[in-house]
Amino acid sequence: MYKQRTLASAIERVSGAFPVILLTGPRQVGKTTLLEHCGSGDRRTVSLDDLDQRDLAQNDPALFLQAHPPPATIDEVQYAPQLFSHLKLEVDRARRPGMYWLTGSQKFHLMRGVSETLAGRVAILDLLGFSQAEADGRADRAAPFLPTAEWIADARASGTHAGGLMDLYRRIWVGAFPGAVLAGAELRDDFYRSYLQTYVQRDVRDLARVGDETAFTRLLRAAAARTGQLLNYADLARDVGVDQKTVKTWLSVLETSGLIHLLQPYHTNVTNRLLRTPKLYFLDTGLCAYLTRWSSPETLEAGAMSGAILETWMFTEILKSYWHHGREAHFWFYRDRDQREVDLLIERDHRLHPVEFKKTASPGRSAAAHFQAIGKLDRERGPGAVVCLRETDVQLAEDVAAIPAGYL
Repeated sequence: MYKQRTLASAIERVSGAFPVILLTGPRQVGKTTLLEHCGSGDRRTVSLDDLDQRDLAQNDPALFLQAHPPPATIDEVQYAPQLFSHLKLEVDRARRPGMYWLTGSQKFHLMRGVSETLAGRVAILDLLGFSQAEADGRADRAAPFLPTAEWIADARASGTHAGGLMDLYRRIWVGAFPGAVLAGAELRDDFYRSYLQTYVQRDVRDLARVGDETAFTRLLRAAAARTGQLLNYADLARDVGVDQKTVKTWLSVLETSGLIHLLQPYHTNVTNRLLRTPKLYFLDTGLCAYLTRWSSPETLEAGAMSGAILETWMFTEILKSYWHHGREAHFWFYRDRDQREVDLLIERDHRLHPVEFKKTASPGRSAAAHFQAIGKLDRERGPGAVVCLRETDVQLAEDVAAIPAGYL
């Protein structure tokens, strides 16, 4: 059963203005399915997972494009970077909107090829697994998350998810990959087992020369156990049994494949007391819970990772609300040497909106105590929020609201 995706409206919008769309995201998040539902009947689709088509695209890209004239969708285009210069020639010759739709799951290589050859001709969009709104049939949610009175009022009125604590942790445990969501809890382990085998055997070998797949799997599990935490390369290297250079290389593989996100700390010339270490987030909580071997939503909710994986889910939902609307996410976190920390800073119109993530149904004013530190930075502070487990929103202070996770 197809679920409507929020990004469909952005694809329609940019396809009317750009000759090329590049849709990036991890494998199995539904990139091809989404484009098939957005495309017209005369749009052809070809995948470079097909070794014959890949060979043609790599060795005779001009003939490949003749065989697949526009409008065309080319899946996993990173396998044939030779295509980019020929795509540029075709686009410059015809200059029609919506000529080529491209997908790829290895963002670093894609960005390098695009920046060199298709700059100004391509719109780049990011897709992750189902957002909560998409899974609940609310894909037409009005706007990316911002803790303003207007956003909160719209979310309150939009028929948001109203399940209890275990309903939320069941969603977190299953994850957001369409295959896992549609398969359900009974087949969830089978999906992730297959996903990891395919990912390690196919994509990792393409992106990095991983000689020890067992060590790479150890890194995956160790990184998953640290989701929502400051990244410590030395600590990871010790646990995995490899050097720090290898850890950095493998983490870059995970990041460019769309499986993790490194949230950078906000820094400014105004103060040198800010921490410079990023935070690590897994971008799918189901995969994260599978890697860390939580056998059920109940054990996950009661276990040591309960708070961290809830924070991870809240962060990724907010990130999706931007990426799935075709918008850039200008996100940071704040932490200074006095241990004052704000989980997320959203920059919009030169204002910083502070956000805290809490596993509580009754947050107090103290939950936003560190928001005051934002006043020392080089941006004006906008309205902030504590995203939590309340059933309805409530004002904690004049410019701070407690927002239910169900509003996301």
